[in-house]
Amino acid sequence: MSRLALRVMAAALGASALVTGCGGGGDDGSVEGRRPDGAEVTIRVPADAPTISDAVSLARPGDLVLVAPGVYHESVLIDTERVTLRGESRAEVVIDGQVRQPNGVVVTAPGVAVENLTVRNNTHNGVLVTGSAAAVAGLPGSGGYDTGDEPVSLLDSFLVSHVTATRNGLYGIYAFSAQNGVIEHSYASGGADSGIYVGQCGPCRIVVRDNVSELNAVGFEATNASGDMYVVGNRLVGNRVGLTINSDHQEKLLPQRDAVIAGNLIADNQQPQTPEQAEGGWGIGIGVDGGSDNQFLRNRVTGNTNAGLVITATADLTADRNRITDNTFTDNGVDIGWTFPTATRGQGNCLEGNELRTTVPADLASTASCPIADTSPTPSGSWSGPAAPAGIPFTDVAAPGPQPEFPGAATTGATVVPDVPELPVIADIALPSPSLLADGARVQVS
Repeated sequence: MSRLALRVMAAALGASALVTGCGGGGDDGSVEGRRPDGAEVTIRVPADAPTISDAVSLARPGDLVLVAPGVYHESVLIDTERVTLRGESRAEVVIDGQVRQPNGVVVTAPGVAVENLTVRNNTHNGVLVTGSAAAVAGLPGSGGYDTGDEPVSLLDSFLVSHVTATRNGLYGIYAFSAQNGVIEHSYASGGADSGIYVGQCGPCRIVVRDNVSELNAVGFEATNASGDMYVVGNRLVGNRVGLTINSDHQEKLLPQRDAVIAGNLIADNQQPQTPEQAEGGWGIGIGVDGGSDNQFLRNRVTGNTNAGLVITATADLTADRNRITDNTFTDNGVDIGWTFPTATRGQGNCLEGNELRTTVPADLASTASCPIADTSPTPSGSWSGPAAPAGIPFTDVAAPGPQPEFPGAATTGATVVPDVPELPVIADIALPSPSLLADGARVQVS
C-alpha cells in the first residue's frame, strides 16, 4: 500500500470518528464547569470542569488546564492562544481515542503548550499542531493535507513536552504547517507512519530534541521542512526506519532543504514488532529522498541491517549539497549508500571526518570528500538489502515503560511559550553515547 493510500484510509476512519466520538459540552454546544475568577488561572479537571474539552473551552489566554489522573475518552481541540494543557501524571492522565477518534489533542492557536500526559489509540495522530484547516478536518481524499491552491497558513509558536504518544494510526506527535516550536522530552511508539513528524514549514525554526521514538514504522520524519529545522539529541532506535527527510509533492513548500540532524543515536532499526510503513522501508538508519542542503553532524548510526545512511531521489527532485560530517557508523549493512535514478542524481553531496567501513559506491570518503564543488555530480550505486517482514497492527505495539515526569507538574504555573525558540549551537552538539536516553526505552542497543 502506498503512503498516500495509508493516509487516505486513516483519514476516512477519522472522518467517521468525528461523528461518533465524544467530547466536552452538552448536545446544544454548552460548556460544563466554571472558570475560577482571575486574570490567568488554573482550571482543574474534573474539579472545575468534568472533561478536558470543557476546561479548554473555558480557558482564556495565559490559563493552565491541569488534569487529574484518569482515562479521558475525548478529542481535545485547543483554539485559544497561550493555553497550557498539562497532566498531573504523565502515565496516569490518558487521552484514549479508542481507535474511534482521529486525534487526541489538536492545537490550532499560537503559544500553546501540551505537557505531561499520554495520548493513545487514535486513528490519525496523538498530538496534532497545525495552521492547516485541511489537516484538522482530515477530509477523505486529501489525507489531511493542503492539496488545494490556497496559500499555506503556518501556526506560529508551540511546545510539546513530556508527552507519551503511543499506538496511533499515523503520527504520534505531528507538527504540520507550523513554525517556531519545540518537541522535547517526549516518547513516541506504535506510529503506523512515524512517531514524530514535522511537515510543510519554512522557515520552520523548530527544534526536536531529547525524545525517544521507538517501535514505529519510522522514528522521525520531516517532509518539506526547511530552514532552522533541528533534530538534536534524540534516541531513534528499534523502528523499521530511524529517520527520513524528504521532499514530497503531497505537501506544499517544496523542496525540502536546510535541516540539521545532529547528536542523535540512530540504531537497530529493523524491529519486526512494529507497524509496516506504507512504502516498506526496513533496516535503514537515515534516509534522504530529494532533500538538499542538510547537515548530518556527529550522529551515532549503528546496527541498521540495510544501511546507515541512504541518499536518493525517487521523484523529480534532486538531493543536492548534503554534508555528512563527523558521524560514527558501525555494524550497518552498508554505512553510507547513494543510489539515484539517472535523471535525479543530484550534485554537491559530500563526506568529511566520518568513522565508517563501507560505502556504495566504494571509496566515497575520498571521491566525495568535503569541500566539493556544488556542481560536482553525485555518484550512484546499488546493493541488496534484507527483505522486510510483515508488520503488526499499530494497536498491538508494546506499551511504553515509565517515562520522566514534567518537573513540578501539579505546582508549576502555565508555561510561557516563546515567540521564537532558542536554537541549538551546532558546535556544542556532541556525539551521543550508545546509552543515550536508554532508561526510558524498551528497545536497547544490541
